[in-house]
Amino acid sequence: MHELSLMEAVREQALEQASRHGAGRIVAITLRIGSLAGVEPEALRFAFTVVMADTMAEGARLVIEAVPAVCFCSPCGQPFPAPGGNCECPRCGAISLELLQGRELELRSLEVEEGSGQPVVVSESSAEDFP
Repeated sequence: MHELSLMEAVREQALEQASRHGAGRIVAITLRIGSLAGVEPEALRFAFTVVMADTMAEGARLVIEAVPAVCFCSPCGQPFPAPGGNCECPRCGAISLELLQGRELELRSLEVEEGSGQPVVVSESSAEDFP
């Protein structure tokens, strides 16, 4: 179950960001997960509960933003949806070699409680991929 090790990496990044901002508690963690990332969302949710126990993120909400697979067709010059990784252009039938999105596994945002007790978004990223 590689979701457990992925969630451990999420925990480390989230705790580091929260510490940098003087947070007392993590309220929510938002992840962007591509449909072709090879991650099972329900297993990730289970791992989240286990990995976040006894940390400032215990009881936090996990928000998963699903990112559908999209390829680019060179002959048509257009992107197209690629459900299940099917990269055959529905317009011309060409097989695309360019996946535009769908493999993401990113920490999108982190919501924390600072000294005031009000939730604040302290980190937003589109490039913090997990190992």
